[in-house]
Amino acid sequence: MTERVQQLGDARRGKLAGNLAGFGRALRRAGVRTDAMRIGLAAEAAMLVGVDSRGDFAAAMEAVMISREEDREVFRELFDAWFRDPELANKLLAQMLPSAEGKAEPSKRRPRVREALAAPRDAVKPAQTEREIDFDAAMTASDRQRVHHADFNALGAAEYRLVERLARDISLPVPTLPSRRLRPAGDGGVHSRMHWPGVLHEAARTGGEMLRLPRLSRRRQPLPLLVLVDVSGSMERYARLLLAFLHAATRRSGRRDVFAFGTQLTDLTPAFRIADTDAMLAAASAAIDDFAGGTRFGDSLAELRHRHARRLTGRRTLVLVISDGLDTGEPEALERELLWLKRHSRRLLWLNPLLRYEGYAPLARGAAVLHRHADAMLAVHNLNALEQLAASLATLMRAGR
Repeated sequence: MTERVQQLGDARRGKLAGNLAGFGRALRRAGVRTDAMRIGLAAEAAMLVGVDSRGDFAAAMEAVMISREEDREVFRELFDAWFRDPELANKLLAQMLPSAEGKAEPSKRRPRVREALAAPRDAVKPAQTEREIDFDAAMTASDRQRVHHADFNALGAAEYRLVERLARDISLPVPTLPSRRLRPAGDGGVHSRMHWPGVLHEAARTGGEMLRLPRLSRRRQPLPLLVLVDVSGSMERYARLLLAFLHAATRRSGRRDVFAFGTQLTDLTPAFRIADTDAMLAAASAAIDDFAGGTRFGDSLAELRHRHARRLTGRRTLVLVISDGLDTGEPEALERELLWLKRHSRRLLWLNPLLRYEGYAPLARGAAVLHRHADAMLAVHNLNALEQLAASLATLMRAGR
């Protein structure tokens, strides 16, 4: 231990401290929650494990600097780019300078990592507020058009936060159906019927003269909603944003049950009862243990059938499956469970971000099975697609049974 400390030097000053501080700033630029306390813990961890083993050093940094599962892949990619060279300070901190902007490899790095390693932009005037920066200075007409059509997976950290807030303002009226309960329909209506007790009551008030014929019609209520969100590695950039969108857009939709699935099924319905969207996302992140892992949709549906079958209200439930269809489970199991789900729901809609590719075809085994049983496949890869989702839902429900 003594030799390691001597080789490393004092972690509170010198090159190591400067590199850790610069790495912490890069993490913040990539949207990772890192503060001075975590950087200090990283320095202490570096003194304990040393830098002889790159794997041990990386694991120690990740343990103290990462608190959210969705940030792990970004951390590892940024760590690899930041500490790739033994000359930590000279070569890696230079990537923060304008002269190093052309050295990045944007085609091979995540947008958040690419943005963190790029040259810093000009500072904004202190008089401007955050809202003015986001919507006035940044959101010109051309920028607004670009953001609305930009793929969620191609956004940098700042753009991603902005798009997430914009997505919360998009409405998604859930289709409604007539319920068993009745309500007064005034004096008429195409689907109304005579309210005979009301007719007699009105006649009693007017001495037996029937001057008004009250009628009743069925109340309309939104369909029960079941949302299944894929949180596997290929969906990590879409899952959080779409959860925020659905939480805000379906707040007044009535009954809604939300589950996340990857290698297992996670019930997010308690988290969705939280009014604040940011608090809901924090609760959902804490509940999901398999974020950015694999996808076993068939096994997750089997767990839904065994443990949560009562969440499906007869054949009235509208099921939204948010996934790219890249399932690693057995297609036979997925086929069996989807047949059960179809028998107990009104419509099964597949919201697929891979529709951003022109000419996309569901050729993967899991995608082919899901495509056979889904009533429709809709795109959810950008803001424009989310805005069109409500109109598509209404059209599909009118064309349904």
